[in-house]
Amino acid sequence: MTAPVEYSAPGRINLIGEHTDYNHGFALPIALPQRTNVTLAPDSSDTLLVRSDREPGPVRVALDTVPGDVSGWAAYVAGVVWALRSGGHHVPGGALTITGGVETGSGLASSAALECAVLGAILAATGERLDRLAQARIAQRAENSYVGAPTGLLDQLAILFAEQRHAQLIDFRDLTVRSVPFEPEAHGVSLLLINSHAAHRHAGGEYAERRASCERTAAALGAVSLRDLQDRGTQVLDAVPNRADARRARHILTENQRVLDTVEALHRSDFVAVGLLLTASQESMRDDFQITTAHIDLIADTAVQAGALGARMTGGGFGGCVIALVRDAHVGAVGGAVRAAMRGHGHGEPTIEVTHAGHGAGG
Repeated sequence: MTAPVEYSAPGRINLIGEHTDYNHGFALPIALPQRTNVTLAPDSSDTLLVRSDREPGPVRVALDTVPGDVSGWAAYVAGVVWALRSGGHHVPGGALTITGGVETGSGLASSAALECAVLGAILAATGERLDRLAQARIAQRAENSYVGAPTGLLDQLAILFAEQRHAQLIDFRDLTVRSVPFEPEAHGVSLLLINSHAAHRHAGGEYAERRASCERTAAALGAVSLRDLQDRGTQVLDAVPNRADARRARHILTENQRVLDTVEALHRSDFVAVGLLLTASQESMRDDFQITTAHIDLIADTAVQAGALGARMTGGGFGGCVIALVRDAHVGAVGGAVRAAMRGHGHGEPTIEVTHAGHGAGG
């Protein structure tokens, strides 16, 4: 038995660029300070005994697992095992322990953090080296083909390429990642993370339906993806017969431009402009893509009305978290207003914290 190895991976916040990844568009995520930690004690057995500090008992994952064998939280671990082995990579048996991480269902990529941490631990144990893009594809395959969630590469790339005090501009058409300075705290501005505690579900039918809608629109206009329509403007969508599909495609085209505009504003340290772009993204997700909820809308609207520079839902939708850019002097007022609004509408107490851009996955 070889010595245990440790590896960790962060959750992520997507500052802007929602549902653009599988449309070959742009997104601008940061890593969270919160991390999922994995310790792997490898041995010569043919199973992994997986334990989590958030679950009541262990789960045995056979190294020859196939999709359908394991469900629930452990499916993400089993999916990584399956994706690695089906790609010809060695996976040892042993005991795998998971601690920490972001809240499941919060829209902060808890599943991708687990995948990337498990993947990193296995590679560290075997001594195999894979570049970050190859790792992202393996983790995505685990989620898509084993777990059954049709997600893009956003979460995995954000987690693997993250840098402290920087956002990552991801171009999903050519799969390039570029660092962008993101340090609002140096300019008297805080990034608030507001967890509604209304869990979202990536594997649900709504996510898959939005993806199918985008694919229908691209096909109807003779394009491989909606990114191919970017330079033709939203007027190209007038030819789409299904108006719901057209509205959803409009969100993608306008969201891509908002990502690029946000990058330019960050290079100028213009957080007023960034805030306005966050709010515009929230409105687009609410009205065109229709992935927010009344609960989430209330949080975002209340934050802006109480003095936030801007606010938007982050993540795949239908629950989860809101982010808000707030001048330091207004943090207390914004947090208080959001809590009061939640109580006044019969919702549970949100968790509100100041956060920052953390570093990526590593040993």
